[in-house]
Amino acid sequence: MSARKITVVGAGNVGATCAQRLAEKELAREVVMIDIAEGIPQGKGLDQWESAPIEGFDSMVIGANDYEPARDSEIVIITAGIARKPGMSRDDLLNTNAGIVRGVSKEIARVAPESIIIMVSNPLDVMCYVAMKESGFPRERVLGMAGVLDTARYRSFIAMELDCSVQDIQALVLGGHGDTMVPLASYTSVSGIPLKQLMKQDRIDALVDRARKGGAEIVSLLKTGSAYYAPSSAAVQMAEAIVKDHRRILPCAAWLQGEYGMKDLFLGVPCKLGAGGLIEVVEVELTQDEKAALDKSAEAVREPMRALA
Repeated sequence: MSARKITVVGAGNVGATCAQRLAEKELAREVVMIDIAEGIPQGKGLDQWESAPIEGFDSMVIGANDYEPARDSEIVIITAGIARKPGMSRDDLLNTNAGIVRGVSKEIARVAPESIIIMVSNPLDVMCYVAMKESGFPRERVLGMAGVLDTARYRSFIAMELDCSVQDIQALVLGGHGDTMVPLASYTSVSGIPLKQLMKQDRIDALVDRARKGGAEIVSLLKTGSAYYAPSSAAVQMAEAIVKDHRRILPCAAWLQGEYGMKDLFLGVPCKLGAGGLIEVVEVELTQDEKAALDKSAEAVREPMRALA
């Protein structure tokens, strides 16, 4: 099962890697990559298509500077915007990226009015809000890639610590995509074994802290950009769940309408994804500390939302 067309907006490191992963997984017959930089999406798209005979995929990758080739796309992954530099928080990108996402969302609504938007641009939760407002799409068709990435980072650090396979680690990270994210230690297990039976609390706390700062750690190492391999994998995992109607429960930024006692904001929560996008928000029981941390994270999302209003 695959889509006819999936579009990626932005041909930088995240966007181009997304396009390559979509093509290699053959999630769409046609993968369109759009960027304002003349020649960049066309060159990268052609380069990727030339890898098809070696990698063994038939998904055509097309680059463009306008939105016409994206017409009738089933999914649009938005990666456009400026990337973080050392010392910058995700919120420092707010006004510049909000302007970019407004323009992109308007074009998506014009050429692909039935599409599902997966937001990757930062600050993630607020950019989801901008996209939903500008496109007029219902909440089922605007989702943010955050929790999948944050959970992957958390799981990878646990695997390093325990010297075991990442595939055996189940975890959940909720909240806004930033320093206030909420990794749920109470829902973290290794092949069904609660993490607390395998690791002391101080080590769990250290790994939770590292997961929160995972993006900044990579930015400080790269010095001239931000993460793109793991973010692209996370966005494509969401696209795959939707395209193949897997009904996977993944932590994503969704527009809350009463769930977790919150309303009218995008926040990372467990979401069941399938055909049509968001099927339902799954509510899990939280400890008092986890609920307090989620409330704090929600407030950190509302603040930049108010700044845009």
